[in-house]
Amino acid sequence: MSGPKGARGRRFEGALDPAAAALNASIAFDRRLLPHDVAGSIAHAEMLAARGLISPEDAAAIAAGLRKVAARLASGELAWDPALEDVHMNVEARLIEEIGDAGQRLHTARSRNDQVATDLRLYARAAAERLVLGIDDLRRSLVVQARRHVDTLMPGYTHLQRAQPVRLAHHLLAYDAMLERDRGRIGDAARRADVSPLGSGALAGTTLPIDRERVAAALGFHGVTRNSLDAVGDRDFAIELVAAIALAQAHLSRLGEELVLWMTSEFGFARIGEAYCSGSSLMPQKMNPDLAELLRGKVGRTIGAWVTLMTVLKGLPLAYNKDLQETQEPLYDAVETLEACLTVARGMIDSLEFDVERMRAAIDEGHLVATELADYLVTRGVAFREAHDIAGHLVRTATERRGELRALSLDDFRAAHPAFAIDVYDWLDPARAVDRRDLPGGPARGRVLAEIDRLCAALGIPPA
Repeated sequence: MSGPKGARGRRFEGALDPAAAALNASIAFDRRLLPHDVAGSIAHAEMLAARGLISPEDAAAIAAGLRKVAARLASGELAWDPALEDVHMNVEARLIEEIGDAGQRLHTARSRNDQVATDLRLYARAAAERLVLGIDDLRRSLVVQARRHVDTLMPGYTHLQRAQPVRLAHHLLAYDAMLERDRGRIGDAARRADVSPLGSGALAGTTLPIDRERVAAALGFHGVTRNSLDAVGDRDFAIELVAAIALAQAHLSRLGEELVLWMTSEFGFARIGEAYCSGSSLMPQKMNPDLAELLRGKVGRTIGAWVTLMTVLKGLPLAYNKDLQETQEPLYDAVETLEACLTVARGMIDSLEFDVERMRAAIDEGHLVATELADYLVTRGVAFREAHDIAGHLVRTATERRGELRALSLDDFRAAHPAFAIDVYDWLDPARAVDRRDLPGGPARGRVLAEIDRLCAALGIPPA
């Protein structure tokens, strides 16, 4: 008579209560670990053989059997069994069915505690690599659009009020700067995930003469963990990755918000391709930026995932506790959410069409070159605070006349301060105003072109 399924064995007379079994099982989500679980098990079996703990023949049978089981599970030929609780027991049970007694030797010198910790680190490392690729794809799209719009001027904003003129390219590259930081943070999280906990056992290692470094090298880890208690209970790497994901998603949310604003009739700065818009079930004229709104909305999910991970971990004693099972779903969901959003964001950026004339016309409304008047006076020896006050007076004068600063006469300027001369009108040209901001990180044409060249080289973008 066979005993209970899963890891319970003959220590228990019967199975879990059905409701308890459903709550306990993780196979519905940890099946994502299948390729990593199999890779870890193959490396472990080969190490066991090298150390003489199992025969080379058994190790070869285990490796071949694991590959076959993985293929059959991935294709759906073999069904996942919830009674086996998780991906680890599903794979091991099917392996034993496939190759017999040799399969029962696989778990020598190993616990599910160090096994799942290893699988999750492998998953986090692979996920980080995919996310970095997705980030770079979106960055390429932003840079390509920026390259098209080096000479497109638009209002820059503070407090969502028109502030000073900038280049559209400079505005787009602000999102590249955010994403470049996101890329670095995700890479940092991946580096801290890049050590192998396998060999830590349930919490205190093993008495058997295993070779942890060999397994780590086989799995591409740069080293091994240094404390077995910490190794099986550590999910910091997942928290770090999800924190980086949440911040990246917040940046996509900001991008989504601007796309929503730019598509409104009130702004009218841009159009998103129809493939990324939806209609109304009632109003036939509507073209709604639903996907941009979802970029904005999904950030709540990823922040929630980070909060869940922190909350699960905060009160746990050493070493492994079943609570740690609850760190998996938030990790998977955050990774998959950002992956999907990066793909959609890239498509939207590729599809964007800008109303260049509308953007340029918006600069002429709202006195966006007022700061130039203050800077002009500063170059003529006037203290900035006084110059600022004079410029404010001239803005008020132009506003009362319902005109722009450039509509004021030279006499108007000189009445405000005698340092004004005819060349003040050159300072009030928006394109010249932008190009006078010729400093590192500024929007001057040469600086923007240099930044585009740097990014094209870094991201492998071919010449235009």
